[in-house]
Amino acid sequence: MKTDGRRKSSNVEDRRGRSGGGAIALGGGGLGIVGIILFLLLGGNPTDLLDNASESEPEQPYVETEQDKELADFVSVVLADTEDIWTELFQQQDLQYENPTLVLYTGQVQTACGFGSAAAGPFYCPGDRKLYIDLEFYDELQSSFKAPGDFAMAYVIAHEVGHHVQTLLGISDQVMPLRQKMSETEFNKYLVRFELQADYFAGVWAHHAQGLGYLEQGDLQEAITAAGAVGDDTIQKRARGYVVPESFTHGTAKQRIYWFEHGFELGTIKGGDTFSETER
Repeated sequence: MKTDGRRKSSNVEDRRGRSGGGAIALGGGGLGIVGIILFLLLGGNPTDLLDNASESEPEQPYVETEQDKELADFVSVVLADTEDIWTELFQQQDLQYENPTLVLYTGQVQTACGFGSAAAGPFYCPGDRKLYIDLEFYDELQSSFKAPGDFAMAYVIAHEVGHHVQTLLGISDQVMPLRQKMSETEFNKYLVRFELQADYFAGVWAHHAQGLGYLEQGDLQEAITAAGAVGDDTIQKRARGYVVPESFTHGTAKQRIYWFEHGFELGTIKGGDTFSETER
């Protein structure tokens, strides 16, 4: 992705090196860290995993490496792109887009949704309308998920911004209360649709980023590879050797790829009704 000389967002809050004040108790229904990443990677509801905090480890001094600086600059440019593109798309619908804040942190972080851990991957907190990312996840994306490339990371950020779009459009307020009205298995079906819609919105962003000439050869494939790598079936097969469809919270690899590509193809807000098109 072309970033040289590009605008960086001013809506980046750098908390790297600060103590988060606590660490979450890791769980994940037998999947361990991989299970937590499955749930929170690309916008799982953090309140389900960020409730139980324990005393934090002693704070370690943070020293920014050259790679850290390059990644911080990169995500800032991507965030700026999402600001410009979503502002225009909202204006086309006579709506006003409100920029989210992206928080860079190391290890653990306190949010309006509770304490977050780097082991859980990037996530969005609707309570404070902020995206949270530990940049070490970039290495995790390449090594554990076999999804290399800067545009794979851009896809992750765009998906989290997609959850912010859902918050602004009122979709989050319609879906999340259903948790109290139905069984976990039934609610998971809505949660999958919710996550697939964020994938669609990530594709919408990529569509317009390409139109502005920001994408390079191979970028789109990097995002598609990442989308498939974080499918529920892909992660469960690797962790357990089998899949449990009723426990899916984000969608299969095939679904995630489909909705990202669909958003990339259409480039419109209105094309992302994942709740009606349940066969995909």
